Amino acid sequence: MSPVRRCSRTACGRPAVATLTYVYADSTAVLGPLATYAEPHCYDLCAEHSERLTAPRGWEVVRLADPSAPTRPSGDDLEALANAVREAARPQDRGDGTRRGGGPRTADPLEVARRSHLRVLRSPDS
Repeated sequence: MSPVRRCSRTACGRPAVATLTYVYADSTAVLGPLATYAEPHCYDLCAEHSERLTAPRGWEVVRLADPSAPTRPSGDDLEALANAVREAARPQDRGDGTRRGGGPRTADPLEVARRSHLRVLRSPDS
């Protein structure tokens, strides 16, 4: 097993999670997933230093996403999940005009807006 690479920043002993490379011809700093092996002109950074990275004035920072890293759900994803749970909890139509749990079937909600995979629904009663 290979030893854990450490952050290149002075006095930081945390494990490295990202690799920083400078493209001087384009005035660009590229921060990406931890490289497979240490390169002499690259800098390995810990999570804290990679998040706080800034570039000199006039330079651009390009942050490459790590496709193997777990992603955090966005607000849209969480809202879609909440809507799916609400839909699953709603009484189901039994086909005879009544719904499971009793009571007559009410009219379906009306779609009033849509954004990507999310819908805004309004009850026809309101």
